[in-house]
Amino acid sequence: MSLDKDILRKCKSLAAERLCAIELSRYKLDEIDSRLSEYAYELRCNPKGHNLFELLGLLRFFRFLDSYEFHTGVVRSFIALYEFLKFAGKGGRQRYKLTPVQVFQFANILGFYADATRRLVRDALIFVPRKFSKTTEVATLAIWDMLFGDSNAEAYTAANSYEQAQICFKEIKAIMRNLDKGLKNFKLNREKISFIERKRSMPRSSFIRCVASNADKLDGLNASTVIMDEYSQADNSDLYNVLTTSMGVRTNPLTVVITTASDKNNGPFASMLDSYKVLLLTELLKGGNVPTALALFGADFVPVDNDRVFAHIFEPDVDDEESDPRTWAKVQPHLGITVQPDYYGIQYQKALMSADDMKAFRTKLLNIFVSGNDRPWLTGAEMRRHAERVDLAGIGQRRPCMVAVDLSVKDDFSAVTYGVYYNEGFNGAADKRGFHFHTDYYFPAGCLPEHPNRGLYENWAAQGYLNLCPGDVISYDQIVEDILSRNAVLKILQIGYDPYKSSDFVNLMAASSAKGIVVPVKQTYGAFTAPVESWEYGVRTNAITINTNPINYFCYDNAVLDEDRLENKKPIKKSQNLKIDGVITGLMALKEFNEYIR
Repeated sequence: MSLDKDILRKCKSLAAERLCAIELSRYKLDEIDSRLSEYAYELRCNPKGHNLFELLGLLRFFRFLDSYEFHTGVVRSFIALYEFLKFAGKGGRQRYKLTPVQVFQFANILGFYADATRRLVRDALIFVPRKFSKTTEVATLAIWDMLFGDSNAEAYTAANSYEQAQICFKEIKAIMRNLDKGLKNFKLNREKISFIERKRSMPRSSFIRCVASNADKLDGLNASTVIMDEYSQADNSDLYNVLTTSMGVRTNPLTVVITTASDKNNGPFASMLDSYKVLLLTELLKGGNVPTALALFGADFVPVDNDRVFAHIFEPDVDDEESDPRTWAKVQPHLGITVQPDYYGIQYQKALMSADDMKAFRTKLLNIFVSGNDRPWLTGAEMRRHAERVDLAGIGQRRPCMVAVDLSVKDDFSAVTYGVYYNEGFNGAADKRGFHFHTDYYFPAGCLPEHPNRGLYENWAAQGYLNLCPGDVISYDQIVEDILSRNAVLKILQIGYDPYKSSDFVNLMAASSAKGIVVPVKQTYGAFTAPVESWEYGVRTNAITINTNPINYFCYDNAVLDEDRLENKKPIKKSQNLKIDGVITGLMALKEFNEYIR
């Protein structure tokens, strides 16, 4: 979908306006379930906390209430089943209460009827990040069909791989064993759960079956419910098509796609998601100020109208920053429920460590399709051409200096960069103006014997490029002492540090009477964009030099330039075990210069 960002912003404003105009009390949602009312009021009162497509989904729900029959008893019965079953949990199998967002999903999928016997919704998409509790949702829908659907119901749990399909299926088997401990009514095997009930006037013979990607071997199916798990990872739609085209004789067929984003931008799910987004945007053309909506989209917009579909989409809005906890809460409605409150913060800090980790954070936790935005940045060979031997102790006069510190504890570099500004040259360049960045590296000597790069690090240490600290941990005392000694020859204006892991260092600097110049430097993409661009310009114009240390070149060779969804830039590691400390501290020091206020 290629709608302009400004159009999407206006769409959200219009959707929020439409929701505010709805008189919620007239729908008596509490009579269905109080959590449904809670969900509706939350979105209407706090539209900034929810994405555009979630708001549109609620608008669509109210239109359905105005247009179709709603079977409250069916929804209540399903909720009762869900909350009776026991699912896997930290303390063993246990019962869970549905959350408001889950009640909304099930109300949409099961509650609306086109007539007395035929459900309205036949296709459902639940597009959510990991840790939403997707497995319990789809498991219950399959069990519901087996127990209360057609007497010969066939429910299928399917996925791109057999292993993935088995995740949900194994949970269903465990639920049934707990429900009927003697398995008097159920027969379980590796890929099928059968339910045979002979005591009723109409004997029941239904089943749930686990299937995977090999569609060629599936024939003679008569599916009533299809659960497609992690469909975003599918390379083609063969399995989906085989299963869904087998539902023709069913009165109430249901296909549920429940998935998280992936790196397959050209797979069948990406097309499905785009079409469902258009379907939701079309909601703005129904009721309300339709001419305004038409003018908003323009002549190229092709509406999609299909009330047989329910789509619940969780992703950031166009202006949401990846590092913002408000974004995390928007995309993960179960933050603080099935997801620990600090989980996203911890994972984001991990994501900052490598391109692979950041890709995983974006796809699995932010629910964004990412194929990899990283690209090579300045290489070690390039930066070697901008290296100069500069003796900081001998450059004359106390030149203005910014210090940036990237600290580790064990088995990693600590780096300290001294960014020196000069408006008159040194090293024979009398008229030259610019910045020289000198980086010192530290490593605990006790970690060397077992380190995979032992030979390389020992060689650097022997040549004076790497400072070894006694013991098994980095000595912050040594780093503080070195910074203070540099202040004798440099005019240190600020000392920047990563606020995530520097409390001990900050305390030591404060104890050394340097508290007033020690400042945190955020590690977010937005914080690094300007220094990255300034650094690139400085290198192109020969206004930036670095010290002649091979560890510098090593760090640059390990760095790739990554862009977030807002086109902010930051160098990150190619992989988690590589080191780019000197790259980061150089940019931190330049950022301090850019933002320094006398």
